[in-house]
Amino acid sequence: MKKIGFIDHYINEWHADNYPRMIAESSLGTEFEVALAWEETCPAGKKPIDAWCADIGIAKAESIEQVVEECDCLIVLSPDNPERHEDLSRLPLASGKPVYVDKPFADSLAAGKRMVELAKAHKTPLMSSSALRFDSTVDETLKMVEGKRVDFVTTRGPGQFGVYGIHQVEPLVAIMGTGATRVMQCGNEACKLMVIDYADGRRGAVNLVPNAPFQFMVSYGEGQMRAVNTMSDFFPRFIEAMLAFFQTGQQTFPIEQTLEITALLEAGGAALGKMDTWVSLEVRG
Repeated sequence: MKKIGFIDHYINEWHADNYPRMIAESSLGTEFEVALAWEETCPAGKKPIDAWCADIGIAKAESIEQVVEECDCLIVLSPDNPERHEDLSRLPLASGKPVYVDKPFADSLAAGKRMVELAKAHKTPLMSSSALRFDSTVDETLKMVEGKRVDFVTTRGPGQFGVYGIHQVEPLVAIMGTGATRVMQCGNEACKLMVIDYADGRRGAVNLVPNAPFQFMVSYGEGQMRAVNTMSDFFPRFIEAMLAFFQTGQQTFPIEQTLEITALLEAGGAALGKMDTWVSLEVRG
């Protein structure tokens, strides 16, 4: 059984709390186990790692080095603190072992590029994604639009842009591909609306609406359209995809899309302070 190691900013968060059960319940649950966990800090109100490990049934690591040395596959968590991803993943990305970095990949495109280059230098398999990319409706849509031009994608979901924007941007990029040049935030205090512009005339829109379900709409081909009102199976399918990546060292989408998503989130965050104004994406090359 392959050992998975958790590396987290603080361990008592939703992903770390739930991934072990999801992994055990997956079709590959007899081939992988979460064996070690390490946290950087423990904020007030969070369960300390000793208590967390006792409750979850996972051994506590004393250092990142121990996790990297003793585990076959590495998950850098910290889903609510992506600014810690570059530091927390430095040793894992130099290990040559498969590394999954939780969403969002990095807090800036510059940091994301450094992480990708470090992984390439050490031949370390690297994957990062929102679980929403793996919803069956996204796979179905990709098959429908294959070989056809996608002119417009709009996505909708709940939450604050800094934490949940990734869940709207990820499926949009999965369907639209790369090539965005600029973004504009034109929502208001109640709801966020980010428009994404492409040099070839394509457009995307990301909506964050309180208590909204995850949804998307695609315009493609010659006046064809698909609207998806329910996205419900993304987490089990994401876990399957992550474990398959740990098996093979190969992810199913290019890392360039991950960097595009990082650039969109960075520009989108900057655009929140410049409403109704275009903000250019940093060059991704």
